[in-house]
Amino acid sequence: MTPKLDGKVALITGSGRGIGRAIALKLASEGARIVVNDLDAQPAEETVQEIRAAGGHAVACTGSVAAPDFAERFVGTAVSEFKGLDIIVNNAGYTWDSVVQKMTDEQWYAMIDVHLTAPFRILRAAQPVIRALSKAETEAGRRVVRKVVNISSVAGLFGNAGQANYAAGKAGIVGLTQTLAKEWGRMNVTVNCVAFGFIRTRLTASTAEASTANIEGREIKVGINPGLLAMMEQSIPLGRGGTPEEAAGAVYLLCAPESDYVSGQTLMCSGGLTGI
Repeated sequence: MTPKLDGKVALITGSGRGIGRAIALKLASEGARIVVNDLDAQPAEETVQEIRAAGGHAVACTGSVAAPDFAERFVGTAVSEFKGLDIIVNNAGYTWDSVVQKMTDEQWYAMIDVHLTAPFRILRAAQPVIRALSKAETEAGRRVVRKVVNISSVAGLFGNAGQANYAAGKAGIVGLTQTLAKEWGRMNVTVNCVAFGFIRTRLTASTAEASTANIEGREIKVGINPGLLAMMEQSIPLGRGGTPEEAAGAVYLLCAPESDYVSGQTLMCSGGLTGI
């Protein structure tokens, strides 16, 4: 049986680790050729090598998605390496929490930049490429459906204390999704969103001690106190946090041919959690 994404070219931000890596491996297992992105070269290359070892095709495009020149470089990598562009998954992100009265401008803009401005720039850079491909296909009498999947959060749908910056960025990506679904439909592009609940990654791991991760030169607090984590998971109807592979499955649903007539929608992947 032919893989459902055979020959498709997919851009996936933040795909060296965590949820992004799981998305890259899932789409590659269905035949997609992947442009892997991560802040750091090592995890990006590790994901590339894992895909290649399984018989797939992948290249790395490292760097911060928030850099002004990143979007053109990212899209250009897909075109130069794989001669096409079919799927865009805007996944990269992290949290930098504080209550609003203590939140700095740097914290605010860091979240808006990575969760909203970066996807906007990538989609803007991709539009001329997709338009040209779509026009050529129409003239040849072929119809090819392309996919955009943006990543939001239940915090973007319902808010979350201590995350005004993150929630605002994730709410904004829903609006961007709905707008581009209207703009890009004529090019046979579906544009959808997946809103994650609590997914277990290195940034949300259980830890009794203070832990940080260096993200773009900033030491960002990561991890969740075990007691708080247990309480959080009790509030989820399925009784547990999700795995990166389960998160990737939700993204795959909106990349597969079966969702070719689904656009402008936000799919919650939260174990039944409908609020925070």
